[in-house]
Amino acid sequence: MRYAIYFTPPAEAPLTRAASNWLGRDAFTDATIAQTAVEGISPQRLLELTADPRRYGFHATLKAPFELASGQTEADLLAAFSAFCAKQSAFEIPKAVIGQLGKFYALVPEETYQPLQDFASAVVQVFEPFRAPLSPEDMARRKPEKLSQAERNNLERWGYPYVFDAFRFHMTLSGQVPEAEAPAVGAALDRHFAGLVPMPLAVNGLGLFREETRGTAFTVQTWLPLAGA
Repeated sequence: MRYAIYFTPPAEAPLTRAASNWLGRDAFTDATIAQTAVEGISPQRLLELTADPRRYGFHATLKAPFELASGQTEADLLAAFSAFCAKQSAFEIPKAVIGQLGKFYALVPEETYQPLQDFASAVVQVFEPFRAPLSPEDMARRKPEKLSQAERNNLERWGYPYVFDAFRFHMTLSGQVPEAEAPAVGAALDRHFAGLVPMPLAVNGLGLFREETRGTAFTVQTWLPLAGA
């Protein structure tokens, strides 16, 4: 079993519902959802393009998936998660937009926002005692030979390459999209999320996600509001 700490809006938020319809799955209920018909993309192709993010649910990674460290229990993790959310104040990303990171699409901040960077760093550090060391196989899956030296250092120390200065907030909406299909996917996302982005994005809660066995879908174990939300 693995856990992860992700940002996701509340289950009932319009953005969550729209993203679940796009991805074809609700991570709060683990329910499969019929994807909205998309002009210029067949239903089967849309299913393929969203396969990777569908497994994880609509989220932004803060503490990447981890097995529990020796001596830690799920109850311990839940207690720490509750205490953290009760202390951390909610805030707002000034403007979130649909963007591309490499060949995949995601909801991203229009600009780097330092309070968000600081918040993500706090999550990484506070929950580090709960993370078991990565196995050699898990290390290899991250393809360390393709990482920068700083990213390799992060992987070895924190179990994930993209933390602290390397962190880039993103809520993934597709797998890798071939260049020829990118215009159609980008236009479809703009239509699907019209009225929801670009807009401020409230970071008003956190989700503790759980993967029952390797390779299965991640679901929301619990979602808690941040202080003042």
